[in-house]
Amino acid sequence: MDSNVQPIFIMPDDTKRTTGKDAQSNNIAAAKAVAQTVRTTLGPKGMDKMLVDAEGSVVVTNDGVTILREMHIDHPAAKMVVEIAKTQEDAVGDGTTTAVVLAGELLKKAEDLLDQNIHPTVLARGYRVAEKEAQKLVRNFAEPVLFDNDPLLRNIAITAMTGKGAEANKERLADIVVQAVKKVSTLENGKVIITKDAIKVETHIGERSDASTLVEGIVISKERAHPSMPTYINDAKVALLDSSLEIKNTDIDAKIQITDPSQLNAFLEQEERLLQDMVQKVVRSGATVVLCQKGIDDLAQHFLAKAGILAVRRVRKSDMETVSLASGALIVNNLKELSSDDLGFAGIVRETKVGDEDMIFVEQCKNPRAVTLLVKGGTEHVAGEISRAVTDAIGDVVASLMDGFVVAGAGSIEIEVARGLRQFAQTCIGREQLAVHAFADALEIIPRTLAENAGLDPIDIIAHLRSDHDMGKKWSGVNVLNGGVFDAWNSGVVEPLKIKTQAFHSAAEVAEMILRIDDVILSGQGSDMPRDIPQDF
Repeated sequence: MDSNVQPIFIMPDDTKRTTGKDAQSNNIAAAKAVAQTVRTTLGPKGMDKMLVDAEGSVVVTNDGVTILREMHIDHPAAKMVVEIAKTQEDAVGDGTTTAVVLAGELLKKAEDLLDQNIHPTVLARGYRVAEKEAQKLVRNFAEPVLFDNDPLLRNIAITAMTGKGAEANKERLADIVVQAVKKVSTLENGKVIITKDAIKVETHIGERSDASTLVEGIVISKERAHPSMPTYINDAKVALLDSSLEIKNTDIDAKIQITDPSQLNAFLEQEERLLQDMVQKVVRSGATVVLCQKGIDDLAQHFLAKAGILAVRRVRKSDMETVSLASGALIVNNLKELSSDDLGFAGIVRETKVGDEDMIFVEQCKNPRAVTLLVKGGTEHVAGEISRAVTDAIGDVVASLMDGFVVAGAGSIEIEVARGLRQFAQTCIGREQLAVHAFADALEIIPRTLAENAGLDPIDIIAHLRSDHDMGKKWSGVNVLNGGVFDAWNSGVVEPLKIKTQAFHSAAEVAEMILRIDDVILSGQGSDMPRDIPQDF
């Protein structure tokens, strides 16, 4: 190159750029740091994280997606790993830590192969082949689950809650979870159809978790808008309003000049008439219960109480939608359009004191397939963690029934799939074989982590598990409670097949994507992308 030729700059001066091996190492380190953060929470013996935000709010949890969501991660490659947890949560509702830890280990194994000058594209292709084979293997090993097999469904729920805040009363909570899922399930042409949104989890602080109950209806953590309103309505006709029962302020600045007391009285009387008209529209529709997503004026509350209507204000959107599903009521955005056709039906609507808190119960609905799990805990943090554990259990039972298959947990399925992948690798040609072997080794991070978190020797445990699986004991897993290994299936440690298929797929996809990045270009304008992580991710 001619030394007199001036270099050409195609990007602004404040652009930061990392290329080649440095870019790969930086991205892999960020992903590994995320995985390492949640790795200690995996399994029944996993530890909790305390997350404190800028305002001092505290969350204590070992739920992977909650930890990663609360951490506010900035590094772009690390964010891609966080997306795995969110996808896993949306698709199944559980297994987020498994998916993230697996992605981190896939990248760790890939880094070793990159150091041996294996091309990233070859690695990505090898991982793709391995993941496809892993999906076949895990489906072949899976066992069917039937809708009426309550003991198996109960074990699925217990497995989901073991090691979390709900563990102390996991048997009772598991029974409630299975009942709840069955209440909202229907069988159509032999296939289970479940409306997961029809299961609401409501937390109550101040009682022991063993006092948690299943309510066949909707529980809303609100009270009547006015003390003169009835506390109990039979054969309720429910109106759902997404508009306020208040006099709206004008959109433009307005000034009213009053020069005479009579004008003031006329003005106030006009406001009163407007509010009376609003309440009369509700009365004429035939509604006896009003759930309003927005505010209700004090005077409107008085008129509703005189009409014998039970009204609740500022109800959450999610609660409005669940009541709509249960009662058949339509959510009305414009009060002028409210008619009897928009009303839903509930056999009983009542205000009941739960502990020191008033709650609204909507029961005996038109569509009985809507239930509420009233989860109780001694403190806000305990109740929150029990609620997350119960939500995971619901997700697992729903995923098992809708997919129709389950596998044993305790790391048994990962060891079995890894064994099958090593046999499959012998049929692969070229350097892709190394990537398939790396995928198999990466899967063993799950039983290895379970052993480490339980204070066991991971080397001895993995060696014992491999030996058992070579002898055909496909459900041999890590016994984190007593040490050693055990038959996970016979011990009731059961997980939905979908947790594993989704985790394998998401982890492999993100690993492949990160491996293929060889250039990170950060635009200027004051952006502060972390430099070499891991501390800044």
